[in-house]
Amino acid sequence: MNEEYDVIVLGTGLTECILSGIMSVGGKKVLHMDRNSYYGGESASITPLEDLFKRFNIPGSPPESMGKGRDWNVDLIPKFLMANGQLVRMLLMTQVTRYLEFKVIEGSYVYKKNTIYKVPSTETEALKSSLMGMFEKRRFRKLLLFVANFDENDPKTMEDVDPNKTTMRDVYKKFDLGQDVIDFTGHSLALYRTDEYLDQPCIDAINRIKLYSESLARYGKSPYLYPLYGLGELPQGFARLSAIYGGTYMLNKPIDDIVIEDGKVVGVKSEGEFARCKQLICDPSYLMDRTKKVGQVIRVICIMNHPIKNTGDANSCQIIIPQNQVNRKHDIYVCMISHAHNVASQGKYVAIISTTVETSDPEKEIKPALDLLESVEQKFVSISDQYAPTDLGTESQIFISRSYDATTHFETTCDDIQDIYRRMTGKDFDFAEMERKKNDIVGDLPE
Repeated sequence: MNEEYDVIVLGTGLTECILSGIMSVGGKKVLHMDRNSYYGGESASITPLEDLFKRFNIPGSPPESMGKGRDWNVDLIPKFLMANGQLVRMLLMTQVTRYLEFKVIEGSYVYKKNTIYKVPSTETEALKSSLMGMFEKRRFRKLLLFVANFDENDPKTMEDVDPNKTTMRDVYKKFDLGQDVIDFTGHSLALYRTDEYLDQPCIDAINRIKLYSESLARYGKSPYLYPLYGLGELPQGFARLSAIYGGTYMLNKPIDDIVIEDGKVVGVKSEGEFARCKQLICDPSYLMDRTKKVGQVIRVICIMNHPIKNTGDANSCQIIIPQNQVNRKHDIYVCMISHAHNVASQGKYVAIISTTVETSDPEKEIKPALDLLESVEQKFVSISDQYAPTDLGTESQIFISRSYDATTHFETTCDDIQDIYRRMTGKDFDFAEMERKKNDIVGDLPE
């Protein structure tokens, strides 16, 4: 450890592991340490089940009805991957997919007036859906066709919409869409958590709806993928990538001091050793004095012995409760997976509810979601503070990731990765260039 590195990374959350992999592939000498004895940090999957009970201070052992503790891999942070999103591109580009196996999530649902409806995934489904009336369906279809054909570089496709000036509210007006359809489009397709987007330029919403449609087109049932054995597999996959390219990994390594001289990071002290570095990446927990609290997220892990009602007994699904439906400012999300994904014992289901905290009684806020689950065998409640860096690293060369938000996909995490990459290197992350570099370095490495 007593040597010089280009980059030292602290914490093995997904953001840190992806950046560590990308830096190693790019030829940087990387040292990656974590004070924990397991990978994943905040985004770990906990196994065996006994460890989850201990982590949440629940007395006693899991009941025998929950099967073998080792059959469980429970995510602390619930998220799915958009099939055509940035994280899947990163996985494919770096070939981390060779370490992982994915399943398509069986359906996406939206909450309306105390009931859940399947988010239509094809034109046929949209026409059959009881989510909208007949005339609404036609208008909604026109919006989808408009979005599918929209091309920023071709004014003919714009139908008098200026992508950088026209608001999304005006686009909905143009197609004469009612409030329910606006809710469902903005929150279940464009995946916004609040309604602030309505008065912003429409280009972002149009691109988000396109991402949803393109992700859906890849596999058909839903636009979401999930790795077998839980999300904890993702950071480990990128850690392997980093190791292949000479990255050094150390778990269970207490960090005694991050050494800064003349306002710039020079290295890290751990157990009497000193590793020098030019740049440092870490999660907020390693340098709290350079972060600020930006909110709170409540997450409730629920173990059940039945699927969620009105989902056609799906083994996996996502449910979005748009904020307008429950008089809130932020949406509530439910991610459900099961024994089919090797994360629970036979016949068991894991549903994880999450939302941004708005009041002093967060558990009351998620009640509409809990009511949808009906009977729950065991609940694990966590309320986490969310942090963002106050030091952007320009002078210090310290790059701190953001806490994971309440969204049920990894797009915001990938935005953070791209932002850190840009600040570290001074250039945009280029998927194509990374691919070429990888081919140059690997050459014909045996599989």
